[in-house]
Amino acid sequence: MTSAEHARLMRANQANWDARTPVHVTSRFYGLDEDLDPERWFAAFEWEDLGELSGRDVLHLQCHLGTETLAFARRGARAVGLDFSAASVTAARDLAAKSGLDVTYVQANVYDAVKALEGRRFDVVYTGKGALCYLPDLDRWADVVARLLRPGGRLYVVEFHPLLHALGPKPGPGEGPELLLRHDYLGGSGPVHRDATHTYTDGPAVEGATDSYEWMHGMGEVVTAVTVAGMSVRRLRESDELPWPRWPRMIRTDSGWWRLPEPRIPLLYGLLALR
Repeated sequence: MTSAEHARLMRANQANWDARTPVHVTSRFYGLDEDLDPERWFAAFEWEDLGELSGRDVLHLQCHLGTETLAFARRGARAVGLDFSAASVTAARDLAAKSGLDVTYVQANVYDAVKALEGRRFDVVYTGKGALCYLPDLDRWADVVARLLRPGGRLYVVEFHPLLHALGPKPGPGEGPELLLRHDYLGGSGPVHRDATHTYTDGPAVEGATDSYEWMHGMGEVVTAVTVAGMSVRRLRESDELPWPRWPRMIRTDSGWWRLPEPRIPLLYGLLALR
């Protein structure tokens, strides 16, 4: 697939996220009209890996509504969020203003982040939980991240495990409740096209642009892209918990997150790399 075709599909995704945003802003899933607790989206191990953030420059790529970005600002970071959706960036700015937090939000495609941020460099670049699947080229992404980091800076990726993406979200007609491998674990087969009127949250149907495209990225592809870009992987964690119950059979844990009954499988991973 050519770079022009990649750009076309990413424009479709941008329109889709613009259309999703009004649904997400009013959803119970995000709960933005309640007492906002942005740290509920973080596993405890994330804070351990990220370390002290007070006084650090932290960039949150593909930030959507900026809920996690707010958590960085609360911990004393000079926080910046970047997203390609104009609707998401507008919503994120409104949310930050209501929270009384000083966060900068920039609208740009992640591949254009160096130019959009005018060459600014950061101590931490964070991305996670449903972001990388919307990027067709991880080598290009990793190169952008390396250029955004100061020497000694850290990349932290917290993502849904590719095994989770390979499992079907729900049984097919006439099937039982067992989870089956329905999609590729490894990338390279091209984008998965979805035409969905509803998103992962509660709320009404999405109006307008319902087409989206996702790319599978196996763990090996992620680690290789990061190392080829000149970063050194220091830690790789796999977790069996998610911040919400993706499947009805999931069990709530002492952390307040959710896991599947045994056998345990990884649903989330955290990757720490240094430039």
